[in-house]
Amino acid sequence: MKNTIEVNELKKYYGDVKAVDGITFSVDEGEIFGMLGPNGAGKTTTIETVIGLIERTSGDISVLGMEPNTELPTIKKKIGVQLQNPSLFPRLTVKETLELFASFYPEPLDVKEAANQVDIEEAFNTSVESLSGGQKHRLAVALSLVSNGKIIFLDEPTTGLDPKARRDLWDTITNLQKRDITVFLTTHYMDEAEKLCDHLVIIDMGKIIARGSPEQLINKYFPRRAIEFTDPGLDQEEREELAKLNFKGDLSFDEGESRVILYSENVAETFDELFDFTQKIDKPLNDVSVRTATLDDVFLKLTGRGIEEDE
Repeated sequence: MKNTIEVNELKKYYGDVKAVDGITFSVDEGEIFGMLGPNGAGKTTTIETVIGLIERTSGDISVLGMEPNTELPTIKKKIGVQLQNPSLFPRLTVKETLELFASFYPEPLDVKEAANQVDIEEAFNTSVESLSGGQKHRLAVALSLVSNGKIIFLDEPTTGLDPKARRDLWDTITNLQKRDITVFLTTHYMDEAEKLCDHLVIIDMGKIIARGSPEQLINKYFPRRAIEFTDPGLDQEEREELAKLNFKGDLSFDEGESRVILYSENVAETFDELFDFTQKIDKPLNDVSVRTATLDDVFLKLTGRGIEEDE
């Protein structure tokens, strides 16, 4: 399987700010590739650099075997892009906007089909300025689809959508893959990355800190069950004592959610030790749950914080 996108040692600096700091990755043809990270991690800057919207500081980029710096007009005809805050003509209708964008491509997707795929056909004759926030977001995604491109870049495509609209868009993205279209997706939603992505990188503060399939990442860092409970007000000494218990796993504190998370290979033994510990310090054990580990746990382990804390 050949690579549709190759990025090597990409850097984008704004003065002393290292928005993207030497990242390397590749995207296989026909896969859904995810870039997962909090706001400000460098996801949007990466996409904008890869598609030639902004100039890189250094590094090598190849899109469909072409160099954006010298072959951008050709690349643009073969990709579709949805950015977070597109500039649209407010008085044009949804239909007119889609037709305008379709005119930029040699073999565009039918505009009605593009609208139908993101469930915005009911607003086909509505002006852009009259759309709700969610409708504008769905229109932006439809504009990327109308390209009928070989690669679709989606930058936080479900931000601001209600749960049903999010899942409908997930189906749309999955269907793109069935048509052998490569999808480059950025998101800060862990469940979205876990559900959709064949392969992903986790980016934080401009650097890639992990890569692999969602399953590979979870199994690598957490081949265990997660036991989670509300922090009963543990002081530093008690936290250190808890960390020394023989539960054969890892311990994390999600400060943003006031939760304590243990990762255990033997849930029954861990519960026994945990119960004895809370009895000893005379603090309650509340809101206990047991679950398999997720990408949230991976991010928390790698960075020491939950992804929501940066939102």
